[in-house]
Amino acid sequence: MASAAPAYTRTETDSLGSMEIPADAYWGIHTARADANFPITKRPISVYPELVIALAMVKQASARANKEIGVLDAERADLIDRAAQRVIDGEFHDQFTVGVIQGGAGTSTNMNANEVITNIALEMAGREKGDYAFLSPIDHTNRSQSTNDVYPTAVKIGLSLTLRSLLDELDALRVAFLGKAGEFHDILKVGRTQLQDAVPMTLGQEFHGFATTLGEDHSRLTENASLMFEINMGATAIGTGITTHPDYAPAVLKHLREITGLDLETATDLVESTSDTGAFMSFSSSLKRNAIKLSKICNDLRLLSSGPQAGLGEINLPARQAGSSIMPGKVNPVIPEVVNQVAFAVVGADMTVTMAVEGGQLQLNAFEPVIAHSIFQSITWMRQAMWTLRVNCVEGITANRDRLGAMVGASVGVITALTPFIGYAAAAALAKTALLTNRNVADLVVEAGLMSRDEVTKQLSPARLSGLEAVTAAIPIVTPD
Repeated sequence: MASAAPAYTRTETDSLGSMEIPADAYWGIHTARADANFPITKRPISVYPELVIALAMVKQASARANKEIGVLDAERADLIDRAAQRVIDGEFHDQFTVGVIQGGAGTSTNMNANEVITNIALEMAGREKGDYAFLSPIDHTNRSQSTNDVYPTAVKIGLSLTLRSLLDELDALRVAFLGKAGEFHDILKVGRTQLQDAVPMTLGQEFHGFATTLGEDHSRLTENASLMFEINMGATAIGTGITTHPDYAPAVLKHLREITGLDLETATDLVESTSDTGAFMSFSSSLKRNAIKLSKICNDLRLLSSGPQAGLGEINLPARQAGSSIMPGKVNPVIPEVVNQVAFAVVGADMTVTMAVEGGQLQLNAFEPVIAHSIFQSITWMRQAMWTLRVNCVEGITANRDRLGAMVGASVGVITALTPFIGYAAAAALAKTALLTNRNVADLVVEAGLMSRDEVTKQLSPARLSGLEAVTAAIPIVTPD
């Protein structure tokens, strides 16, 4: 007797009708409808693995809370718990197929998670996928929940998890700049304000400033990360907690804290928390700040390395690739350039977040998917941009010591260091003479009888010029005859 042909699809039914679902798919009819409705970005939510993990964490915490308060039997709760853990451990992420941009305030993402975790659990129980009479994506996996508390909570947890790797990379970049600051600590150069020659400094001081900027951004991002710790689990649809047991909210909070390791807190006003997305706007703004300051640093690196013959040429960036299809030997600062472009994208994403936050109406903001996508993309791109800037650029930067020394020697800006001794008017007159005659400032000061050679040499030492050694005493200002 011939065996029955294997089934290639299974039939699933919702309130709109029935659909054939691939038999081996862990997602179901709600995900299938969303895939058909939102073919926008061609980027599934699985491109952000921390979001998928966070969704599974919420489902796991809810199963444990529902079991604890007695609204879900132990067998089903434990199956959901174990299935969610497999997603947390990195399995089945390819089953999270709905697009990152979607209508419905994240309902499709929530249902994708419900269906995948349910069908994993059914398989673990030795049952067929789609056997929702035994274990339902809505009645069991989504018990005590609504998209309107699950989705924003998962986004906040996912962003918190993603931010950890960004902060690690940001600190590594800061340390790389600090290393260069130490390497260049004794190299004197001409500082510039408004692209004009100013007073001397060391190249090490310049790079130390870059490191300090990144350290400050690390602190600001860490502070803003705490905004992600207020969640609205237990709010369900609009914050009133309809369909939930009174003990659910504290129970799910306890389990979420244990699962995530985050210092989460339930919002004091769940109605307000469910409709308000201001925390995302503040968090996005801190990312924009970091992007803009990093872009400014990259602008400086491109300026300092410009040339190499007809530009500033003070530093050399590592040559990463040929720079022209027509000009032999040309090498471009491609790494700082790509970081600049990432920064521009982050600024645009922040504007998207701002408009989406403003666009919410009444008890819910329907535009949280584009908020989530914009912020996740910014963090991901920034992290990768910082990595390539550190590894492919900063760590290989070298200084053009001879050129830097020559420019300091020819700079009239050094005369600023002598104004406490010869006065501003005399210094200005000698600076003008130096520019007109292309002569050395120190020689002009000595020839004018304003200071001795030894005193000029002392005051124009690298340590004094860069401020590393303070001027402890001033000799009386001498007025030329």
